[in-house]
Amino acid sequence: MVSERNIRILGISGSPRKKATDYAVSHALEYASENYSASVEYFSAKGKTINFCIHCDYCIRKKEGCVFKDDLTDLYDKMIWADAWIIGTPVYQGNVSGQTKVIIDRCRAVVARNPKVFRNKVGIGVSNGGDRTGGQEPALKTIHDFYIINEMIPIGGGAFGANLGGTFWSKDKGKEGIENDEVGMKSLYRTIDRMIEVSRTLIDC
Repeated sequence: MVSERNIRILGISGSPRKKATDYAVSHALEYASENYSASVEYFSAKGKTINFCIHCDYCIRKKEGCVFKDDLTDLYDKMIWADAWIIGTPVYQGNVSGQTKVIIDRCRAVVARNPKVFRNKVGIGVSNGGDRTGGQEPALKTIHDFYIINEMIPIGGGAFGANLGGTFWSKDKGKEGIENDEVGMKSLYRTIDRMIEVSRTLIDC
């Protein structure tokens, strides 16, 4: 039985620029929308005011969200709305960008209100770097760890090409580098296909 409801997907770019990561996540959403009629939402860290978590425990004590009323406020609602997430990050020093890390750290404010709020949502990661093996997989594992901690279901694209998710070699050429990385594109499509399959299964349960 195929779900009658469109899968709802949230794409998050944890890059301070609108170049490689922005294009990779936007293209992933476009692929899901065109091929699976998914409903999509997008959030980019570029130009946003995003304060890092200061562990003040306001969210724990008040259960009213985060003490910071910055540009993540709207993202929280999209996170709850979505069935599946795509978190995209550039590789900085062999791992996720600072912006990506702050976004996932600040999710504590949502979980503090409802510890099961993200439970059984499906999550994938997309990473890109200037080198072919510059830290893409460690970045994806960081994203997967976040999903596991929050009772989400991390998805990869399967063996032989997309083990942990979508990985790109941008060659520091931004959008052009992503577009021309055929291996990266295949890893992205396989991961999206698997994400849709699992999301549909969960919705139909």
